[in-house]
Amino acid sequence: MSTYTHESMINHHGSGLLNQLGETFRIWRRRYQSRRELAQWSDRDLHDVGISWSDIVHEAEKPFWRA
Repeated sequence: MSTYTHESMINHHGSGLLNQLGETFRIWRRRYQSRRELAQWSDRDLHDVGISWSDIVHEAEKPFWRA
C-alpha cells in the first residue's frame, strides 16, 4: 500500500503556468504604458536621449505584444 502526502498530490505545473501568464500580462502592460508615455515626450526630451519622432512613431505603433 502506498502512502501519498498532500504535497505529492499537488499539481505543480498549474502554478508555474499561472505565474508565466501573469508575468506575460505584466510585461504587456509595461510595454503599453511605456509606449504611451514615450509618445508624450517633448522635443527637448527626445533630443536629450537622441531619439527622433520617427523612432517614437515606429515604437508607439507597435502592438503591446511585440517587443
